[in-house]
Order: sequence, then structure tokens, then C-alpha cells
Amino acid sequence: MKRTYAIIALILTIFVFNSYSQQKLLIPMDVSSQTDHLRAYGIAYRYLLHGKELDWLLNYRGGSFLFEYSAELSAECVAKGVSYELLSGTQAAQVYSEVQAEENNMDVVRLEKVAKIAVYVPPNSLPWDDAVQLALDYVEIPYDKVWDEEVLQGKLKDYDWLHLHHEDFTGQYGKFFAAFGSSAWYLTQKQTNEDMAKKLGFSKVSQLKLAVVKKLRDYVSGGGFMFTMCSGATTPDIALATQFTDICDAMYDGDPADQNANDRLDYSECMVFQNFHVQLNPYVYEYSDIDVTDQELMAGMYNDYFTLFDFKAKIDPVPTMLTQCHTAAVKGFLGQESAFKEEFLKPSMTILAKNEGTDWVRYVHGNLGRGTFTLYGGHDPEDYQHAVGDPKTDLSIHKNSPGYRLILNNVLFPAAKKKKLKT
Repeated sequence: MKRTYAIIALILTIFVFNSYSQQKLLIPMDVSSQTDHLRAYGIAYRYLLHGKELDWLLNYRGGSFLFEYSAELSAECVAKGVSYELLSGTQAAQVYSEVQAEENNMDVVRLEKVAKIAVYVPPNSLPWDDAVQLALDYVEIPYDKVWDEEVLQGKLKDYDWLHLHHEDFTGQYGKFFAAFGSSAWYLTQKQTNEDMAKKLGFSKVSQLKLAVVKKLRDYVSGGGFMFTMCSGATTPDIALATQFTDICDAMYDGDPADQNANDRLDYSECMVFQNFHVQLNPYVYEYSDIDVTDQELMAGMYNDYFTLFDFKAKIDPVPTMLTQCHTAAVKGFLGQESAFKEEFLKPSMTILAKNEGTDWVRYVHGNLGRGTFTLYGGHDPEDYQHAVGDPKTDLSIHKNSPGYRLILNNVLFPAAKKKKLKT
């Protein structure tokens, strides 16, 4: 009898152990279940940072994350205010079966290697905030800052993912001269750029920025992931297209612009755009006819929504990952470059989102060599018309922001198993 009890006890112990070892932790990302969508990405990133792997369930409950259960992970979710659910081995198997069923537009992508992140940002303090840095800080994802010197010294090779935000790569200092030409911050910005150009052996800031853009392009071509917003989205290609002419007027570089510059544009080396024209008036706060900000202002904030495109998860995992969200309709927001006219995109670009009934492309993705780049129009997803000097956005009151989720999709994207991305 004692032998029988011992055998039963052993069987129960094995059953309990197996049930516990197979238990999964699901972080749901649908609209009704998740208390803090943004910090869920931070938990996923730190999990990867510790050498572990997890699964991103594309299109399942808003793009949920599935982990091996641990008490430490559960405690972190509680501490960060992130909702989670515990699944038994049987329940987890049912989820995998649902996601991988051919009739469902879902898939599983294994995240296995965390990306080392850099943000391109000048050393001087500027009177606006970078949405990506706000997101990374809020969700506690570590990153380094780099600028022109580090880029030209080849230090980008140390990073997997690079972000460019409110940067003017044309040498016109954001075209802020008309409104802020005598402001202390503007004069400091101009001097800082001129000092760096001189230090690195360039006679003009525009020449320095062109050299930086070519390094950025090489970084992507060599396998890097680059994410850009606001003026960082269009000015790299404008710099490349205008490299054989001069679009900077006297207040920017000491000599007049070439008034025939638009006849001398070369789009052959551009990564994203083609056939656009440059705004040569130095007093107009616009770089080119790519941007649609003026049209958006006329439409009005309450009519400004863009729609995320729906991709086939099992066929197009990359754009599917980049568009994971708990809603398909996202509030629009302005920036120096708010959205891009579709007619100026190169045919190879993949449009991820646009305003319905317009040619306003808000979110676009492309490949170059072994790497990729993603452009996201606008400045701050939770501040419709962020002005110079406005206070920074407090993400603790926007923790379920769809617009900020798109930024964080890009942060996790490089961790996806490379073999899967080739399918």
C-alpha cells in the first residue's frame, strides 16, 4: 500500500512540475485588456536583454507577447502596471494553433536578439522634444546618443538600430530663420553646427551633413535598421538630391543659393523620394513639396486620422510587425514634415499607413542593401501641433497611445528571427 501511495505521489509531483514548467505568460495588447501598452514593449526588450527569447503573436489580440512564465517576469509586470495572463501548457498550445491556422491572418515571430540602440541628436539643448527618446525613456529601454562626429568616425557599426528625428540635413538649421533667427537657442544651434563642420574639415555645414547622410545610407545598406520622423524623414534625401547645387541662402552659409537648383536635382542616390522640388525661399518654413502640413492644417485636427494597412502576416511579416496596434485608425499629428505625398515615393517603398481619401502617406518602409528604413511623419503622436518651447509630453497619461506604439514596434522589429523575415 505504501508503495502505491509513493507511486501516486510521484506521478502527481511530475504532473505538477510539467504543468508549471509549461506555463506561459501572455501580455495581451488588445484595446480592452492592456493597461499600459507602451511599457509592455519595455518588458519585452529587457527580457531579450537578459538573453531570453519570446514570441510576438502578430494580429492576435492586438499583437500580443508570449513568454515562458517566471515569478520575476510576473512581478515586473505588476511593478510596471502591465496587464498579463497566465496560460497553462494546454491553453498556450491552443493559442499557437489559432495563430498558426492557415485561415487566420496571424503568425508567430520569434524575438531572439535585442537590438543595441542609438539616437542621432545634437549635443546642445533644443526647445523641443524627441518622441522616440520620450518613448524609450518612459518604457526604460537603454540607448546611446550619437551625432556627426561619431557617425563620420564609423561608430554606427556598434549599433543595430538608429533613430533620426527633428534634424535638418540640408544645412538650413530647420529653416527657423524667419521666426527665430535672433533667438539664443537658434544662434547656439547654428554655432554648434558650424564649429563641428570646421572641426571635421568642412567649409559649410551643408557639406558636413551630406557626408553624414552618406554614412547613414551606408549604415542601412550594410544591414542597419533606421527609423526617422519629422524633418529627419525627408531632409536626408533632399541633401542627396541637392549635392551638386546650393540651396542654402546667405543667412545659412554666407553666400546665395542657386536659384536654378531645382533644375539640377539628382534623385538617383535618394533612398525614398524622387521627382520632388525644393523650396528655395529661405523665409518659408518648408523644405520641399513632399510635405503636406499646410493641407492638414486646412483639413483640421478633428478630421485628421490615418489608417494602418492590413498585411498578410504569414506572407509579409515585416510590415505586419510594424503596424501592430490595438486600433487601425490613428490620430494624425503635425511636424515640420507631417506626411508625404504619395506621388514622390519611389516605387519600391511599402506604404504602411495613409489618410483615407488622400495622397497623404504617414508611415512608409523600405529596404536598402541588407538593411531597412522606416519613415513616420509628424513630431509627437500625442501633441497635434507641438510648438517650439511647448512642454514635453507626459506618456504616463498616454500609456495606451496607438501613435507611440508604432514607434516601439520599430524598436522591437530588429529582434525578430532573421530566418523568419526571409519568408
